[in-house]
Amino acid sequence: MSFHHVELWVADFATAHPRWSWLLSELNWPVLAEWDNGASWGSEGAGYLVVEQSPDVRQAPHDRTAPGLNHLALSIGDRPGLDALVDAAPQQGWRLMFPGKHPYAGGPQHCAAYLEDIDGFEVEVVVREPR
Repeated sequence: MSFHHVELWVADFATAHPRWSWLLSELNWPVLAEWDNGASWGSEGAGYLVVEQSPDVRQAPHDRTAPGLNHLALSIGDRPGLDALVDAAPQQGWRLMFPGKHPYAGGPQHCAAYLEDIDGFEVEVVVREPR
């Protein structure tokens, strides 16, 4: 089972686009499409993510603790890749959440970084388990 797509509405695509473009590029999500107020990344066959400023969006701040989307969890290949991502994240508009517990804020067997952008969107970047 897989998801088809997830669509995130942002208040200002021009400011959100560089953050999301950087993050998804680092995670090897290719750009599928770009238009004036949005873009999509991923794979048509395996699921994709849309970040868009819709004309229908209400101008209210995103609150990940309200009902609705709390966070996205995406994977990265290995711990060195995660460390490099975390090191570069602040310059790209993302802050590390739970720095005192990083990279095991999710528990001793769950190596991940929890990042939040200035709009309040959280992304959990999880190191894939070796098979």
